[in-house]
Amino acid sequence: MKNTLLITKLDKNNKSFIVTALFQDKKLLEATLEPAGHKSILGNIYVGRVKNIVKNLNAAFIEIAPGMPCYYSLDELKQPLYVKKINSPKMVQGDEVVVQVSQESSKSKPPKVTTNLNITGKYLALTSENTSIGISRKLDAQKREFLKNELNFERNDEFGIIVRTNAATASKEEILAEYEGLKQEYFHLRDTAPYRTAFSCLKESTPEYLHSLQNANHSQLGEVITDDKGLLEQAHGYLEKFQPEDLGKLKFYEDSMISLNVLYRLERKIQEALQEKVWLKSGAYLVIQPTEALTVIDVNSGKSMSKKQGDDHYLSVNLEAAVEVAHQLRLRNLSGIIIIDFIDMKSAEYQESLIQALRSAVSTDSVPVQVVDITKLNLVEVTRKKTKKSLAEQFRL
Repeated sequence: MKNTLLITKLDKNNKSFIVTALFQDKKLLEATLEPAGHKSILGNIYVGRVKNIVKNLNAAFIEIAPGMPCYYSLDELKQPLYVKKINSPKMVQGDEVVVQVSQESSKSKPPKVTTNLNITGKYLALTSENTSIGISRKLDAQKREFLKNELNFERNDEFGIIVRTNAATASKEEILAEYEGLKQEYFHLRDTAPYRTAFSCLKESTPEYLHSLQNANHSQLGEVITDDKGLLEQAHGYLEKFQPEDLGKLKFYEDSMISLNVLYRLERKIQEALQEKVWLKSGAYLVIQPTEALTVIDVNSGKSMSKKQGDDHYLSVNLEAAVEVAHQLRLRNLSGIIIIDFIDMKSAEYQESLIQALRSAVSTDSVPVQVVDITKLNLVEVTRKKTKKSLAEQFRL
């Protein structure tokens, strides 16, 4: 079953949003809301200036604009691209260095930046500090081995390459052509950065609704639909320049009888994704409660009844809950530490079955998710990489 990507506009609470929504049939998998006219800094590359070093955090705060400090972990410091360097082997206050925004600000936390610059294409991603050659683990072992043997990238000390999932359906020529383009873009950035002043933006990321065209799994994407002529023109221009092979998937929706929003029940599905309680078909339900430090998800048996309320029944409910938990993490864009309180089961075999089912369910997520383990209190620990704001935070912008 092919997925559908909607790009449309939504007015809510006297605010106008550009909504990007990924559907499988009529099930909403992902949603991103961008306030109209608002430009995200996520992915932007700047000449930053080190404001101060915080030794007890082993971190630096690097300004990308006057009065806009960003958190930088010194643990990741490898081979940064300095524009101006104070006479010290370490990163110190006053250094000017090229950084990329890797995480947006969240609640009371500032944005995060990295010196590991990432320039992403449809098939590949170039990384400046991780100089290894990697292949997406979402590809099966046979395809990974084929690509490893087929693509002989030159190894060097300046950058590495990650082969993305979309490379599975691309020809060798298409992948190598993109490789040359990414390499030249990086070299241009590297060579021109020393001539730029502090706080200069060296590369501005594309809007999220266009970025979604690049990041979509194109083997699973059937069509891209919009009902806004302005968005249609921008999407067409982007695809024509960067992904001409996907132009045929772009459709313009024009039905005066029923809007795209109503047809897909988009607004209602977003509202449901902001609610605390999620009902399951069995009658059980989830309670999802994000906090400042972590997200807690509680699985309750609810209306789910069985004559024998034993581990067999609880396993069935927990397996259903595991699939829905994976869906909700992706839909709500929940990240960081996630603690799941499934219904207790005494059987170690059933607990292992639950963990494997959860790992399988989160494997389709577009964001890296790690199922860690079950604690002694039978709580399941999960981590999910944070980049963008959660759906609830986006809605409040």
